[in-house]
Amino acid sequence: MEIFIIIIFILGYLAITLEHSLKLDKLIPALIMMAVCWALVAFGIEGFTQWFDSGEHALVEGFGAMGIEAKHHLMEETLLHHLGKTAEILFFLLGAMTIVEIIDHFDGFSTFKRYIKTKNKKRLLWIFTILAFILSAIIDNLTATIVLITILRKIISDKNTRMWFAGLIIIAANAGGAWSPIGDVTTTMLWIGNKVTTDALIANLLLPSLICMIIPTFIASFMEPFKGDLVKDIEVKPESVHDTTYSSIMLYLGLGMILFVPVFKTITHLPPYVGMMLSLGVVAIFAEVFSSRQFKLTTLGDHSKDAGHHSPVHKSLSKIEMPSVLFFFGILMAVAAMESLGLLFNFAETLNTAIPNTDIVVLLLGIGSAIIDNVPLVAASLGMFQQELNDPIWHFIAYSAGTGGSMLIIGSAAGVVAMGMEKISFFWYFKKISWLAFLGFISGALVFMLMESMK
Repeated sequence: MEIFIIIIFILGYLAITLEHSLKLDKLIPALIMMAVCWALVAFGIEGFTQWFDSGEHALVEGFGAMGIEAKHHLMEETLLHHLGKTAEILFFLLGAMTIVEIIDHFDGFSTFKRYIKTKNKKRLLWIFTILAFILSAIIDNLTATIVLITILRKIISDKNTRMWFAGLIIIAANAGGAWSPIGDVTTTMLWIGNKVTTDALIANLLLPSLICMIIPTFIASFMEPFKGDLVKDIEVKPESVHDTTYSSIMLYLGLGMILFVPVFKTITHLPPYVGMMLSLGVVAIFAEVFSSRQFKLTTLGDHSKDAGHHSPVHKSLSKIEMPSVLFFFGILMAVAAMESLGLLFNFAETLNTAIPNTDIVVLLLGIGSAIIDNVPLVAASLGMFQQELNDPIWHFIAYSAGTGGSMLIIGSAAGVVAMGMEKISFFWYFKKISWLAFLGFISGALVFMLMESMK
């Protein structure tokens, strides 16, 4: 039965990887893979001889000798355990995504456009990559990429020039997301899974991630696409910057409340999603208050459909990308099925025997994340490795999985969204940007290993 489960997992994995070729949303194979894997686990539970206890991070002793009812009971407990852990991640993401949508509802991100006044391409490159690096650490790399490419469109009209800028934004956003517990889904998974703490993550990954951003940006700044000034492309005038009365307030409030979440976890020791829900509640209060002030007396008696749905919170929730949330649910629960059977544990033992150097294993994981979605890779690593909290391997996994995806445009959520927004082809990115991303990835990895050797 284990063979069938592995085959289903591989087929689902391939369908996710070939999403664009198959023209099939990766949500679909993820959900089917999850359901079929657990169904096969349920059908074959009587014949399984081993079971992995995720709470104890060890194989259950005497599992093969248990009765069928005891095995079913243990399977249900394990399924509930993984559902709870997955729900923590999903509700955290839902809260963060809603806050970002509320900021966007008030056009808060337009505030950044006020600071972009140069026509020099090299300066613009550094402005956008630094913004991507910082923003992605706060609002996650996917959202930061969307925001910055949207601003880029207001500034640069030439599509080819925008594609070059977008390529470097992808690298910088993924690098920025790697050192923050709320900057990338994979890093959030490690943080919520009690593998890393905020302070240790920042201390160990800030410099490698910064190097990963600086090296490609520095090299690119001497390349032809970033030489000279923009001609008839940029005219950022005060009157051209769309703004609302509360845009700046909502921007700083929203970002501040997201940054408050790690502080809340440190103080209360509660799961991060609790702090995120509190932050969402606070931001929502101000959003409702500010929104109600914008209505005129003439609209008070209007009971039309539009008047009844003016809530910025409701509008923001309706814009949440539920397919992405359900994809995370499907892939995490599918990997949980593999973990529960002890397959990942056994694979890790085999891998460690074949390649004793864990640094090489993690580097391969980073390169693999450029080809295969990094979420299942990190989910698999949680079941493969049993090291303690803040062990260097967890920090290296966070770095490799977060930045390795930049090497191919399909290797990260930031790359996929940029690909869609700017219609960047796979082969254009591979020819023009991938080598820069690889240099940044390797440079940051070498800095990380050097830092560890000096401890």
